[in-house]
Amino acid sequence: MTTEIKYFTPAEARKTLPLVKSIVRDILHATREMRLIAEETGGSVEEDPRIKKLASNVTGFLRELEEIGCFYKDSNFQIGLVDFPAMIDGEEVYLCWRSDENDILYYHGVDEGYSGRKLIPPQYYKEKLF
Repeated sequence: MTTEIKYFTPAEARKTLPLVKSIVRDILHATREMRLIAEETGGSVEEDPRIKKLASNVTGFLRELEEIGCFYKDSNFQIGLVDFPAMIDGEEVYLCWRSDENDILYYHGVDEGYSGRKLIPPQYYKEKLF
């Protein structure tokens, strides 16, 4: 079963941002708690029920983002990085947002990643182009 990719316009991605911000805040909070528990227990966390509960919560939060159509890309769970599939100049790209940013202003190629971020061309913010 293949899942159809939802492509976002910058305006559509912006509309989801309040919910995405809330979910990412929950992810960062839960993973921060997990790290604190790991420090407190000296790293023996495999059987800790608090860690299991938090990990389950994080899995649910990640699933919520995927249901919206975007992807959590911060494997270290430090900065809250989210990609939104999009099309710019006929090319498949990701609109890219970090939890410390107020808006979605950047994109990067599918194979470029965060380091290849560029400003979204201003004309893509005009809804009528879509």
